[in-house]
Amino acid sequence: MALNTNFTVGQILTAQQQNNFPRGLVSATSVTSSSGTFSVETLRVTSPSFTAVANRKYRITYVEPVLQFVSGTVNNVGMIIRITSIAGAIQTFSEIKIQSSNNNAGICTIVKELTAGATVMVGTLIANGGGSANAFSSATAVTQLIIEDLGVA
Repeated sequence: MALNTNFTVGQILTAQQQNNFPRGLVSATSVTSSSGTFSVETLRVTSPSFTAVANRKYRITYVEPVLQFVSGTVNNVGMIIRITSIAGAIQTFSEIKIQSSNNNAGICTIVKELTAGATVMVGTLIANGGGSANAFSSATAVTQLIIEDLGVA
């Protein structure tokens, strides 16, 4: 598909051009409950199924508002924040270090084309480096997984 360009006076906006525009929010899932202590990969949030369309870009954003160190051999645990498909295929990940005296927020985001068809995304956490951690969520500190259609690829 051709990208939309500048329109001029007298031009007719076609259905094809309108289909190129972003479609906006596809899914927004929120979690307001805490994870409990974990060290291995822990599922935190799952999107509802949506139908991905071929040749379109999607932005997937996973936000954890409060990550906290619980235990470990050193006072520094790597927290891996990961976006995967429901089948477990890793889409992207980021890693931050959390320390016992700090509460850290974590975010992971990617812009990509998805395979056309029914799609479910998940956000997971892993406490890396021999320690354990908690992820705290509440009505005012909300864990979110947001999927947006950005338009034609």
